[in-house]
Amino acid sequence: MKLQDIKTYVTVPPTGLGGSFWVIVKLTTDDGIEGIGECYGIPVSGDIACRMVEDTFARFIAGEDPHNVERMFRRVYSAGFTQRPDVSMMGVFSGIEIAVWDILGKAAGQPVYNLLGGRFHDRLRTYTYLYPESVRPDGRPDADSDDVYHDGDAAARAALEYVEMGFTAVKQDPTGPYSFQGGRELSLHELSRSEYNVKRIREAVGDRADILFGTHGQMTTSSAIRLAKRLEPYDPLWFEEPCPPDQMGAMGKVARATSIPVATGERLTTKIEFYQALQAGIAILQPDIGRSGGIWETKKIAALAEPYNVQIAPHIYCGPIAHAAAAHLSFSCPNFLILETIQTEFHDAIVTRPLTWEEGYLLAPTEPGLGFELNEQAVLDNPYTPGGRLHLEMCQTPLDSANRRIITDIE
Repeated sequence: MKLQDIKTYVTVPPTGLGGSFWVIVKLTTDDGIEGIGECYGIPVSGDIACRMVEDTFARFIAGEDPHNVERMFRRVYSAGFTQRPDVSMMGVFSGIEIAVWDILGKAAGQPVYNLLGGRFHDRLRTYTYLYPESVRPDGRPDADSDDVYHDGDAAARAALEYVEMGFTAVKQDPTGPYSFQGGRELSLHELSRSEYNVKRIREAVGDRADILFGTHGQMTTSSAIRLAKRLEPYDPLWFEEPCPPDQMGAMGKVARATSIPVATGERLTTKIEFYQALQAGIAILQPDIGRSGGIWETKKIAALAEPYNVQIAPHIYCGPIAHAAAAHLSFSCPNFLILETIQTEFHDAIVTRPLTWEEGYLLAPTEPGLGFELNEQAVLDNPYTPGGRLHLEMCQTPLDSANRRIITDIE
């Protein structure tokens, strides 16, 4: 069995939930087995990302036995004489590698988690974001909805609605906008607003649900510590990426200064960067399987965390294919904590057998491979315009010294 052909797609989710576009990969072997994968967050236009995937396949993957995952990883990891973590190339490889595991599962007649050590968990605890204004809990647009990022009372109502649906954890990141300038000192207004949001959510859900506090790495070390002290009375499960992802030492200082577990990982890639996070004292790792190096590399990251007594909580802001890959990995990992989750009508429409939940818990797929096939027509019916928005974007305007500038188009 050899990897023979590749086809790439870039599709746009109508609601925008899961990113501006998804890069999907389909591989076919010389004996006709098809596997699908998904790349996460390659920071170029979707059409260019597809060309990168196709070029990488032609150079390093075509003609290879799909069982040789280690060999393929090392080829791409070292591409162009780099031999170091590269977030773009690992995003490219991760999508290809997920498709490889889908093929391996189908060839063996087994779900992917059975090839990773078997199913350790019977079901997976999941959490959901409190999505910003103009998005309903089921992912449909709602122009009359409240702004849960800037209105703590609206956030509390939304959190309670999710808890009633069965979720035992909810996340939000009300401290934006997120500027390209890097770490900044939050204003007193932003600190107070963030504290009020968490306070009201805790009052609404009591001990029925954990609160997960995200920040997307926008604070200086001192600002992150100031905010953490305000949040401690409300006992969040974690304080996510308090400083920019290239400031691991700063995140370690925050971790030592607060009782809240510090989590990070959505913008890291490969075991090397996650080892640095563990060395810094990060308590919860959040690899995104579409960027971290794929299923096998992320399994290594989870194993690396075990001697540190650290758990994994895979990051998800993508389509259903990377989501399913993260689920298969999570089912196999003893130190799994919780899985980010996202589900819309479009997520369900582009695959033949959507993931299923039971009162906030994800159930294990039972079909071979990832557990579904691609609905190509649904993907093609929602095309990406070349040169359009990136998967995720940051505000390109520095905030003033009082952090008063409000960015309305990218928050």
